[in-house]
Amino acid sequence: MGNNLLYVATVLIWGSTWYAIKMQLGAVDPDLSVAYRFIVAATVLVVFCLATGRSLRFPLRHHPYIAALGLFLFCLNYWLFYYATFELTTGVVAVVFSLIMMMNILNGAVLFGTRVEPRVLGAAGLGMIGLVLVFWDDLALMDFNSGPMLGLGLSIVATYSASLGNMASLRNTRAGLPVIQMNALGMAYGALFMTILALFRGAPISFDFSPGYVGSLLYLAIFGSVLAFGFYLTLLARIGADRAAYAAVVFPIVALIISTFLEDYVWTAPALIGVALILGGNVLAVAKPKGAARKEIQPG
Repeated sequence: MGNNLLYVATVLIWGSTWYAIKMQLGAVDPDLSVAYRFIVAATVLVVFCLATGRSLRFPLRHHPYIAALGLFLFCLNYWLFYYATFELTTGVVAVVFSLIMMMNILNGAVLFGTRVEPRVLGAAGLGMIGLVLVFWDDLALMDFNSGPMLGLGLSIVATYSASLGNMASLRNTRAGLPVIQMNALGMAYGALFMTILALFRGAPISFDFSPGYVGSLLYLAIFGSVLAFGFYLTLLARIGADRAAYAAVVFPIVALIISTFLEDYVWTAPALIGVALILGGNVLAVAKPKGAARKEIQPG
């Protein structure tokens, strides 16, 4: 596949997975839906690794970090986002998630000593102002027990969990672990943790065999969790992390367009300005300064 096709495929898949999550909400407990998603995704990746001769055997010292990848990126992250989607339209959830780019940069500074440039702090400020504007109506009422405010809180915590998963991924790749095998085991750990969490919370064991549920589950597992990540990694290797990172700027726009037509998301002037500030902050955060080549943190 050419670079343009890889980029378009990544953006369209990532932008549409948020609405697919909405289709998962219903008859099956969200805890189990997340577990099912990564059981399928991990199975596909493990079979692929075995079929192509990729070894899944790693020294025990690496497994705590692979397990951390599974816990933060393939378990808690999605678990919280599924519940946030009960309260918010999927386009707004995607916009909140786009803040992961700035969280990655700040977490990289704290955990790995990566230098934070002043413009990144400015970008973070734009993002926070943008969030306030997107949720202006709810903040004006100061009802922090409202559904949208709960959804916002869950989305922010979920995004930070995903960022910690990215940090685990960065540590693992720096230790020389191959990405495909690492993600196969990470998804397996995530599926295990999510299954344990579902059982601990007393989720009723069930499955929805309707075409909508099964179709969205397969789409999220295979396209959203396996193929899109593979496309992105290929793009990363070909054009570099700084240019590939713009996919995370564009896919919230796709999610918002889908949300406008399928979820009747109503645009207000503050929300429109807020989304523009958040996306503009992301562009500022990943823009390469003149005369300098900055390495981006790879997503998990």
